[in-house]
Amino acid sequence: MNERAADDPRGCCTARGAAAVLEAFKAALKARDLSKRIRAQKAGCLDACESGVSVVVYPEGVWYGRVTPADVPAIVEEHLVGGSPVERLVVARMKPAPSPS
Repeated sequence: MNERAADDPRGCCTARGAAAVLEAFKAALKARDLSKRIRAQKAGCLDACESGVSVVVYPEGVWYGRVTPADVPAIVEEHLVGGSPVERLVVARMKPAPSPS
């Protein structure tokens, strides 16, 4: 939910609808009674402006791009509940850092 000046050439997630995406996640998680186990929260700049509104799912490190509120049910059901990322929205996969031994 980064916000830049209106004349910034990179634009910002806030102007692209990030707040509506966050609210859709919160509502979907609450409706599925998942909000105590899974947290939807805003973040500052993820430096992925070319990908529109971005969402990152941890601990898997799956990055979604150009996410709209209409995409949220698929991410919740297919990825968060079902364990399979929504491939049409995936823009990157980051391996989590190894745990210290």
